[in-house]
Amino acid sequence: MTEEKMRYSDADLAEFKEIIINKMEKAKVDLELIKSAYMNDLNNGTDDTSPTFKAFEEGSETMSKEANSQLAIRQEKFLRDLKNALFRVENKTYGVCKVTGKLISKERLRVVPHATMSIEAKNLQR
Repeated sequence: MTEEKMRYSDADLAEFKEIIINKMEKAKVDLELIKSAYMNDLNNGTDDTSPTFKAFEEGSETMSKEANSQLAIRQEKFLRDLKNALFRVENKTYGVCKVTGKLISKERLRVVPHATMSIEAKNLQR
């Protein structure tokens, strides 16, 4: 007797694929904005070359660049997770909890489309 693995229908997978693609497009735009903020791409001035004695402002600017750098790293991870989710959609394994093997609720997947664990499994980790 063979046990068929539970999975979402092709129609459900198509819906999730659309959600994932939309999130990826928005995340890419956000990543470019974040990167341009810490790389000074939009500033052609001489602020970074002229001698100044504004240590507090420079320190604040450095902290801001570091914070944006961390945001960029986090955004890149989010994009990677979305790409992996898209791969799971194509393999028709999307929405299956990696811990319990049960389907992750549609509501959770609509909010967190890159989720790999159900709420039940997440609660077991605590």
